Amino acid sequence: MVWKDVISRTADYLERKGVPEARAASELLAARLLRLGRGFLASALERDATEPQLAAMRRGMARLVQGEPIQYVLGEWDFRTLTLRCDRRALIPRPETEELVTRVLRHLDAQRAVAEGRPPLVVDVGTGTGAIVLSLAKEFAGRAIFLGTDVSEEAIQLARANAEACGLAAKVKFAVADGLDDFDEPQSVDVIVSNPPYIARAVCETLDPRVRDYEPRLALDGGERGLDFYDRYLGDAVNLLKPGGAVFFEIGEDQGEAVRGLMADYGFAQIAVEKDFAGHDRYASATLP
Repeated sequence: MVWKDVISRTADYLERKGVPEARAASELLAARLLRLGRGFLASALERDATEPQLAAMRRGMARLVQGEPIQYVLGEWDFRTLTLRCDRRALIPRPETEELVTRVLRHLDAQRAVAEGRPPLVVDVGTGTGAIVLSLAKEFAGRAIFLGTDVSEEAIQLARANAEACGLAAKVKFAVADGLDDFDEPQSVDVIVSNPPYIARAVCETLDPRVRDYEPRLALDGGERGLDFYDRYLGDAVNLLKPGGAVFFEIGEDQGEAVRGLMADYGFAQIAVEKDFAGHDRYASATLP
């Protein structure tokens, strides 16, 4: 059987089983087995599929039908300029978070012009796969110290593996830490960035099973209102940030005014709540006077 037929039959089967975006999933499975980018599949459509490839395709189909996210089935996922290992140890990197990186890069570039010759310390709290901090380290043109922390030792192992695979192990350090609790030097951090758990606890049970049953609950559950981690991190940031230091958060689409209020309560200035490409509140940032 040639790959054109394999992809078509796989897509039909996945669609009948209710797998979302069945055609895309079929093409992604095929591209992974052929070790091609999805955009180059056309060059392989008339090739014969080997029996081991067909067997692997069937295993991937079975996992998708059981509800496992395509990112975990593939074992990797693209984020900005990086291809990251992706599995159940950490939240799946999402396109919205790519824009959070853009905002931090813009801030770092602006601050570079007024810096005193010292590299800024940038801390990614709840780093997961390492997507945010690794992208910052890869794309920031200046000198900086990058640190990713996570309460999950398994997530940190995954982030370190991604740093090695991306050639960034020398530029980014990772540590197991519960939020910002392990920082004991005041006014030592220039930027705190986080995509924290922000889903209200009761809502977690109503999520798509592909999220609820596979992605780590630690990375989803933000407490009763989904705001626990913003409150906690902002309280710590007041002590840890240098004057003029900044915080950058990804937020839930209905949390803009609540997070703005928390930032104001903690004495932050230049508070901004910005929207994603879908027009939803998604990013909050502020600076410490």
